[in-house]
Amino acid sequence: MNKIYTIIFAISVALTIGAVVAFAIFGLKLGVDFKGGSIMEISFSGERPLSADIRGLLKESLPEHEFSFNEVGNSGLVIRSGELPEENHQKILEIIKGKYTGQTVEENSFDSIGPVIGQELKNKSIKAIVIVLLAVIIYIAFVFRKMTVVLSPWAMGAAAITALFHDIIIPIGIFSILGHYLNVEISAVFVAAILTILGYSVSDTVVIFDRIRENVIKNKMREDFGEVVHISIMQTLTRSLNTTFTTLISLIAIYLFGGDSLKYFALALIIGIFLGAYSSIFVASPLLVWSSGWLNKKQKSGKKN
Repeated sequence: MNKIYTIIFAISVALTIGAVVAFAIFGLKLGVDFKGGSIMEISFSGERPLSADIRGLLKESLPEHEFSFNEVGNSGLVIRSGELPEENHQKILEIIKGKYTGQTVEENSFDSIGPVIGQELKNKSIKAIVIVLLAVIIYIAFVFRKMTVVLSPWAMGAAAITALFHDIIIPIGIFSILGHYLNVEISAVFVAAILTILGYSVSDTVVIFDRIRENVIKNKMREDFGEVVHISIMQTLTRSLNTTFTTLISLIAIYLFGGDSLKYFALALIIGIFLGAYSSIFVASPLLVWSSGWLNKKQKSGKKN
C-alpha cells in the first residue's frame, strides 16, 4: 500500500493518543444535564454588568451556592449553579433587578435538573454509544460475510470500529481542552452530536468497503489486495469529498450564525464529520490491508506446519 497511508495513519495514532491524554488530564466539563443543577440565562437592555460584580452580589445573599458565569452575545449572561429551589431562583432575579434598576433585566430561560436525573441521563448516553458500536460490528460482519476469501468480516467490523473510536475520541479530547481553558460544558446535545458522527462515519466507511468488495469480486484477486483497496478509495473519493464539503458548509454556517446554543453542537459535528471522511480513507482502509496481510501470513504458516 502507498506509503502516504502509513504516514497519515501514524499522525492519526498521535492525534488519538493526544486526545486520550487530554481527556485523562482534564476530563469533560459536564453541564447540568449530566451532573444536575440549574442554569439561568438573563439579558440586559443596557450595558452588561461585569460577572465579578454579579458574583459578589449573589454570594452575599446566597453564600451556600456556588455560581459560574458565561457571557452570551452582547447583552446576555448565563448563570450556572447547583440545583436551585424555586424560592432561590426568584430571589436571584429580584436581587439582580433590584441592583440594576436603570435597565430592563429579562430572564430568557431557566432549567433545573436533579442529580439523580443527571446521572441517569449520563448512563443512558454511554449505553446508547456502546449499543451503536456493537450494532455497527454486527451489521458490517453480516453485510460483508462473503469477503471471507480475502478477510474475515469481523476484521472489517473491527477496522470500522477503530475508525469510529478515532472519530469520537478526538472531538472528546478537543472538548476536554475547551472545557478546561474556555469553560465549555458538555450537555445532552453533545451526545446527539457524537451519535450523528458515528452514523455519518460508518456510512462513509461502508461505501468504501462496498467498493472494495465489488473490486475483489471483479478482479478475483489478480491484483495485490493493497492495490485493490487504493483503487477503491480513489473511485469513491469524489463522492466522499462532495458529501463531506457540502455538509461542512452547512455546519459552518450554523456555527457562525446559529447562536450560542448551537455553536458547540455545530463545532463537534464539524470536527467529527471531517474526521469521519478522513478515517474511512486513512484509518479503516489501511487496517483492512494490514489485517489481510497478517491473515495471509498466518495461513501460510499453518500450511507449513
